[in-house]
Amino acid sequence: MKLVIGDKNSSSWSMRPWLVLRHFDIPFEEVLIRLGQPDTKETIRRYSPSCKVPCLITDSGEAVWESLAIIETLAECFPQLAMWPRDAAARARARSISAEMHGGFADMRRDMPMDIRTIAPGSGASPEALENVARIDEIWRECLAAHGGPFLFGEFSIADAMFAPVVMRFNSYAPPLGDEARAYVKRLTALPAVAAWIEGAARER
Repeated sequence: MKLVIGDKNSSSWSMRPWLVLRHFDIPFEEVLIRLGQPDTKETIRRYSPSCKVPCLITDSGEAVWESLAIIETLAECFPQLAMWPRDAAARARARSISAEMHGGFADMRRDMPMDIRTIAPGSGASPEALENVARIDEIWRECLAAHGGPFLFGEFSIADAMFAPVVMRFNSYAPPLGDEARAYVKRLTALPAVAAWIEGAARER
């Protein structure tokens, strides 16, 4: 299968399914399309009906777009890998916070855009963005307390992949976080798949 993605430095939506594929050791071909170029839209259109990245091209040639839809498709294709928590209640919670991440936190997205190579502590700290940050801190604290870490539901899952671009933002802008959230940021940043994405972003220079 192929995963069509945008720049690793800034394409937060692309990061999520890429991490799932990489962490769970699923073979795939990466198709990276540089964003903001004169031919970007037409190049993406060759793969994605929405003209947006990411887009998964399955082995049968089917296009799947939107990061959460791609990840759900992967979970269906590889049920033995337990990408969602196996416990039903935990799985429902993981799906809920993943959907909240997918559709919410617009102020943080606007004021703290993902730019992995940027280190600017305190930037983007509007009251609205910090309210989003506080809600994320609350989600992480509750999940880590309920499941004991090291990741949100014990083992790395789709929920962690959904929040990985937030971790990149927090590395860049260093908003105020509780001790549990700060420790989680460090653990997720050190995950081999995340480290590989960050390395790829650095090479884009």
